[in-house]
Amino acid sequence: MGKVKIKRKSTLIDMTAMSDVTVLLLTFFMLTSTFLQKEPVTVITPSSVSEEKVPTANLASILVSPEGKVFISVSGEADLANNPEEWGSEPLRKEILKNAVAKYNTLHPSKKVVLTEQDADVFAKIGTFGVPFQALPTFLRMSQTEQDKVITDMNRADVGIPIDDNTDLNTPNEFQIWMQAIYSSGNENLQALMKKGEGIAVKADQITPYSTVHHVLDNLQTLKMNKFSLLTALKTESE
Repeated sequence: MGKVKIKRKSTLIDMTAMSDVTVLLLTFFMLTSTFLQKEPVTVITPSSVSEEKVPTANLASILVSPEGKVFISVSGEADLANNPEEWGSEPLRKEILKNAVAKYNTLHPSKKVVLTEQDADVFAKIGTFGVPFQALPTFLRMSQTEQDKVITDMNRADVGIPIDDNTDLNTPNEFQIWMQAIYSSGNENLQALMKKGEGIAVKADQITPYSTVHHVLDNLQTLKMNKFSLLTALKTESE
């Protein structure tokens, strides 16, 4: 008796629906994700048990390298689609730059810094900045590759925002000028958060000497910016 042949069925699976879902998910995450800004120095923050999150919008972040170099990044309103009247990051940075340079030139009339509109446009696209005022024109006219090379060299004297122990706000140092310009930028949301302590974040490496970080905190207190966040990593069970 002959064997009964079982008809083979196709094992082909239609992947069209799955591909569509994958593309939709990818599009969703691309549109809703917040990309980390490039920083001039990589820091490993100290650990803590705090789980409070720092906002990503309307925030002035102060980065302190292990070498004591100080950098600042500023972000404006994240959701401009639903808040078109609010400050975006780029217009906010341009306004801060204009105010800071004007203040510096008033204090140092013999060493005025002259920037063009193109310089301001370049500055507006920089996530984290940190050079002395006198070095700004040269820095902003470099290519992005050259800027990255300069800003990441912690051995350069023209890298890092100058800061000292000045307590006289009639003659603020460069760090104080920048922080005053950020506060007075016209962004009411950012100003309100800075008053509450949610608009300023200080980030330093875990091996950065406390005396270096304390120097920054003293300057903030001189500016009457007594409330701020210290960025940390969540402590693990092994710690």
